[in-house]
Amino acid sequence: MYGMREPTESSFSGPGLRSWSKFDNDDNRFGNEKTKKLEQEMERQLFETGVSQGINFDMYDKIPVELSGSNPPKAISSFREAKLHKQLEYNVEQCKFAKPTPVQKYAIPSILTGRDMMACAQTGSGKTAAFILPIAHQMLERRSSSDSGNNRRQSSFRSRVYPRAIILAPTRELAIQTEEQTRKFLWKTGMTSVVVYGGVQTGKQLRDLRNGCEIIVATPGRLHDFIMRGVVCLDAVEFCVLDEGDRMLDMGFMPQVNELIQKMPKKGERQMLMFSATFPPEIQKLAQEFLQDYLFLAVGRVGSTNSFIRQTLVRVNARNKFEELVKLLQDCKGLCLVFVGTKRDAGFVENQLVREGLDAISIHGDRSQEEREHALAVFRNGKCPILVATDVAARGLDIPSVMWVINYDLPNNIEDYVHRIGRTGRCGNSGNAISFVTDSNANILKDLIHLLQENKQEIPGWCEEMAQGRGGGYYRGRSFPFGRRPGHGEKDFRRSQPNYSNNFVSQRFNEGYRDRDAKDDEDDKGKHRHWNHDPEGDTQNDNGYSRSSGNNRRDHTESFGGGKDSSERDQHQNYKTFKKIRD
Repeated sequence: MYGMREPTESSFSGPGLRSWSKFDNDDNRFGNEKTKKLEQEMERQLFETGVSQGINFDMYDKIPVELSGSNPPKAISSFREAKLHKQLEYNVEQCKFAKPTPVQKYAIPSILTGRDMMACAQTGSGKTAAFILPIAHQMLERRSSSDSGNNRRQSSFRSRVYPRAIILAPTRELAIQTEEQTRKFLWKTGMTSVVVYGGVQTGKQLRDLRNGCEIIVATPGRLHDFIMRGVVCLDAVEFCVLDEGDRMLDMGFMPQVNELIQKMPKKGERQMLMFSATFPPEIQKLAQEFLQDYLFLAVGRVGSTNSFIRQTLVRVNARNKFEELVKLLQDCKGLCLVFVGTKRDAGFVENQLVREGLDAISIHGDRSQEEREHALAVFRNGKCPILVATDVAARGLDIPSVMWVINYDLPNNIEDYVHRIGRTGRCGNSGNAISFVTDSNANILKDLIHLLQENKQEIPGWCEEMAQGRGGGYYRGRSFPFGRRPGHGEKDFRRSQPNYSNNFVSQRFNEGYRDRDAKDDEDDKGKHRHWNHDPEGDTQNDNGYSRSSGNNRRDHTESFGGGKDSSERDQHQNYKTFKKIRD
């Protein structure tokens, strides 16, 4: 049924590590000692890279979790409890995953039931493994329960590839990273994955596809190209994943994503999974077109950052931003990711940093794929510890050991801020995020202050003054709109819909409070009739959806703090902040 090619001798001349997974663990082809040593070396290379669990990893259990939908399953407390295929359990151990993170505890059993899912979890919390493991398990179980001789298309169809799972990612870098993780979990399962993306020649990708694969990780444009050329057919897709789902459903990707999904089996015949760190209510509404009787998982506040990241705001004059950056970088030890607003600024900041004698390199949309991969490679291995990037690197990339994220230019909306600083503080490791604030950033400060308050971060007095100068409206202390509890921000938008389903329940979990459900949920129904609050605190439409305020206003007026004296005070405060962080 799945149209994979049988492994041939030519398969071994291809992409090394990927080809070896064509063989089952019990296969006698690894007969001679030399081949066994080669297999062991391949395994070592495959599993040696990754982010180790930090000292704060156990604190993930204290993050609030909400699982909503009809008849949600129970969470798992260990990977063994999930009863995954024995080879998947072995691969999890090789990845050194001691125990599942909250998103994995709830997502894995939910996906194993065959239900659609929308999952929102903090950056660096293990979302990739949360969907790959249950998908791979179901594929193995279905394959073993049927006659393998009937599972392949007839020879007349062998020129096409019929993948069983499609994972769509918004950027080339994220697609490559996701496929690398997928390859680890598929090691010696007899299944393979292939990554396809634009910006490079199609030759190698075409050869990989022709060799056969069960999972394709792709950017939408290149996958669409292979479909139009008759190389890939989506008729047999059982699983579709939108990685960074909120980005995949915005206006930039929505037409292509919609066209691809229309070529797959209809709702109910394929399992739809969406994962991201942010899912605004308007995106949730758009997603209804692709989902059926789905579960909504929220780990921590939807669109929140994790508590392992120390966030600092620094007020600067727009004309002196670069000088402030150089001073800061001189005291930053370890890998540092600097975010800028435009491609032009990325090139400018990179060139100026090099002139200052700092090892810097940049990555942005105008770079060729080879240049982007080279920049990431030298950054990852520490040869070039400063990476200047546009938001192309903000989505999902798992770069080990990033100690510092600097927002040279703040983004225009809080969702992008969350994704940016999520490049540090991953998997329980500590990190630092420093944001330069100028007068033109006042439009994001209300949401930013709200986020900092929820994460118990220090908020400078001048920041509150700037936010008030724009009309106030941010949330102070314990004052939350519509009785909303701290730690549980915008949730499943279906809660605001009257009589959604008789079986619809919303369960909340914290460590030590796993039996909170019925009465607590009934109280919430009264308190949260308008669960989806407007982040601006003033407008909300009839359906309960809040409107995004991600405008691109620029204001070059005088400082809200007033004149030169205020600027000097800010610079003195900045110096104390730098010293405090460094120490």
